[in-house]
Amino acid sequence: MKLHTTSTQQYQTVTAYDDKGVEINAVRYEYSLLVLPEAAPVAWPVSNFDALHAEHFTHIDSTRPDVVILGTGARQRFAHPKLTAVLTSRRIGVECMDNQAACRTYNILMAEGRKVALALIFDTDKETAQDA
Repeated sequence: MKLHTTSTQQYQTVTAYDDKGVEINAVRYEYSLLVLPEAAPVAWPVSNFDALHAEHFTHIDSTRPDVVILGTGARQRFAHPKLTAVLTSRRIGVECMDNQAACRTYNILMAEGRKVALALIFDTDKETAQDA
């Protein structure tokens, strides 16, 4: 789905997404990604939802967001509270949703000036299994 351009283009904005990847300011990414409004997107070393560990959220904590939008892939799944404890202990909200909803929500919160982190999981193990 393509999204319309807004006046927030100086920030990292989701400009399109589908089941295989996302575009941030019209640059395509097809791997798990951490996106913040005022920093270039970075690879997030999560190969699939089941590979999540507490250390992944410690990395997000270092960016000091107010809220984390966790895109869990093609369907909504919920991270175990033990995984997100480092964030919730600092009163950082964590919202889990499918990737498409996560992208839309991130854009809305970012446009409101919120310090939001978007953590998207794209299942790279699936491709490996299909290639075998």
